[in-house]
Amino acid sequence: MYHSWLDHWDERRARRGGEGKKPTGFALDAERAFPGVKKITSIEQFCALADQAVADPAFFDDPNVSDQGFERLDGWLKFPSDISTDVEQNNVVSAKITESGSFDQAMVIFHHWNASARNRQIANFFSRRGITVVEIAMPYHFERSRPGSVHADYMLSPNLGRTVQSVRQAVLDGRKLIRWLKIEGYREISVLGMSLGSWVAGLIAAHDSAVSKASLFLTAGSLADMVWTGRATRLIRDSLEPEIELTDLRRAWGPLNLENYAHSLARPDLDLQVVLAKRDKVVLPELSERFMQRLKDAGARPNILELNCGHYSLAMPPYILLAGLSLKRLLRRGR
Repeated sequence: MYHSWLDHWDERRARRGGEGKKPTGFALDAERAFPGVKKITSIEQFCALADQAVADPAFFDDPNVSDQGFERLDGWLKFPSDISTDVEQNNVVSAKITESGSFDQAMVIFHHWNASARNRQIANFFSRRGITVVEIAMPYHFERSRPGSVHADYMLSPNLGRTVQSVRQAVLDGRKLIRWLKIEGYREISVLGMSLGSWVAGLIAAHDSAVSKASLFLTAGSLADMVWTGRATRLIRDSLEPEIELTDLRRAWGPLNLENYAHSLARPDLDLQVVLAKRDKVVLPELSERFMQRLKDAGARPNILELNCGHYSLAMPPYILLAGLSLKRLLRRGR
């Protein structure tokens, strides 16, 4: 009975999250995704470029590597993104810093898609335990939102190129922030990603050896499969389905597929934790299980916590408490 109520609660939350959203049109926009390419007109050409990006170890490296322009004031940090978009607000990254008084450890949090508030309770909890928490705004969220837009429909959309660009921008922004934290003197850097934020955190952990611990909440490998099958992304699928097959979408968004970086996530100096929801209708459990198996096949030994709740109800007691305690154990290991 309780779990039936929980499922209904998750469904109501999913419906509410979709209210006011309007479908947007399919587009390739390869020149957004792959710097320097000329305009292309076919899905096959886009997929070929995506295949090259997967094989390019520098695709998620910052070509500019500039640590200038950081401004810190009253607990906030702002700095320029090294990817320039046509939304001016999106080109300045903002992050809320909750200090711990210690330089032993900093944790960077990457929020979920369409987040409406930062995670003040998490930040306060860990800062009181000696871990400085930095909550970064991902592209088109919070202070980076498009004027007049109530949804972050530019970060994840049927526009193939803009979606790749947005996730890549989030990764480069996160890596730039991590470099700043190391320069500031923080000894150990951890990342926490939630839902869409777990893809960003996972990509950063796979590409940045400065990250020693990564916690991925509500994650899977293939972003294409998540969008195609998930409850929260039906409008995006409705726009994609008449234009592209799932097999091609997997290739097009291959650079964003964490399964393609399983060996990097299996590096021995990375402590990896995953929190999954058995009743998840947004990130289906079978997609998460496939990713976990890919990690294990690559030699990773992730600490996996599976909770009998849904995607949204993970935020409810007792599930969020269990997830938080598991995260606390991860961050305390080796200290």
